[in-house]
Amino acid sequence: MFTGIVEELGELVSVEHLAGAARVTVRGPRVTADVARGDSVAVNGVCLTVTGVAGAAFTADVMAETLNRTGLGGLEPGSPVNLERSLRVGDRLGGHMVQGHVDAVATVVSRVSDEHWDVVRISIPPGLGRYLVEKGSVAVDGISLTVSALGGGPGEQPWFEVSLIPATLAATTLGRVPPGGSVNLEADVIGKYVERMLRGEPEMVQS
Repeated sequence: MFTGIVEELGELVSVEHLAGAARVTVRGPRVTADVARGDSVAVNGVCLTVTGVAGAAFTADVMAETLNRTGLGGLEPGSPVNLERSLRVGDRLGGHMVQGHVDAVATVVSRVSDEHWDVVRISIPPGLGRYLVEKGSVAVDGISLTVSALGGGPGEQPWFEVSLIPATLAATTLGRVPPGGSVNLEADVIGKYVERMLRGEPEMVQS
């Protein structure tokens, strides 16, 4: 479990492509100072298990499912990545409950910049719109953000907007993603549970 509060802007050092998987090496001095083999680290919002630590870098194995459902498969060595260690019991929950289970990859539609903020508009992939509400929470590349606006009429691609302060722009990848760029989205898990309960789906029967 994570909070969506990025601890460090790291760097993808290398990607080793394997049969149906990949092994990534990520540099992040702050994060690697306090992680060990078996720990969880969110990389652009994707929960990965640390398989090794060497100096200021850690390695993790990424399955084909993760490569297909997230933007990690499209990253090149040298790409900046958002890093966050898993939440510890007793820590402050500064953002919202983020699982590190990406729902879909979305596209940045536009961004409007001002002296003190950026407004970034992001497309809503099919099936995710029902989990987004104005003033609700969403994780974008692992960053806990508040939905500031929703839009998209009949026949139009639905979208949502987030407003970013200078600290977020400087400390995360969202300060660098241009229109047309891809981001990982994770909807608030509470909405998914509420939806399931309201549907009245039967409980699974254990044998």
